[in-house]
Amino acid sequence: MASSDPTEPELGDLIEFFRKGYSHWAIYVGDGYVVHLTTPVQNPGAGSSGGSSSGSLHVLNCVGQVKRELLTHVAEGSSYRVNNRLDREYKPRPVNEMIRSAKEMIGEEMRYSLLVGNCEHFVTDLRYGKAESRQVEKVLKELQPTIVPMPPSGCLLF
Repeated sequence: MASSDPTEPELGDLIEFFRKGYSHWAIYVGDGYVVHLTTPVQNPGAGSSGGSSSGSLHVLNCVGQVKRELLTHVAEGSSYRVNNRLDREYKPRPVNEMIRSAKEMIGEEMRYSLLVGNCEHFVTDLRYGKAESRQVEKVLKELQPTIVPMPPSGCLLF
């Protein structure tokens, strides 16, 4: 495993996968599996896990799919770690509720928006009941003066 955290994940842990220029997120559901929100765009740098939250192709507004995959498959050689940093700010939902909610969503298609509904939003909502993406918040603060409104056309790739 290419984990940078020697701790084995526990049920309901958020897993942060380090990709070039961004992080992809999933929730650990046991037996070596994670549930994560993917996009229909195949990121050439992310292997074959069915997409990612960003990368060389930026998906701003599309339809994504919730998948259950082996943690090692999603990692695809990149490093990852357990990252429940928001536990300091929010009380996690009961683990059985997190896992049940995650498993009920497997296979569902849902709106995927880099800015308001990405993989990090998805897993923080499962764990805390609050959809947040600290990596998006950071970028938006840095780029705030240059943000262009999103066209209503669906997927915007650049």
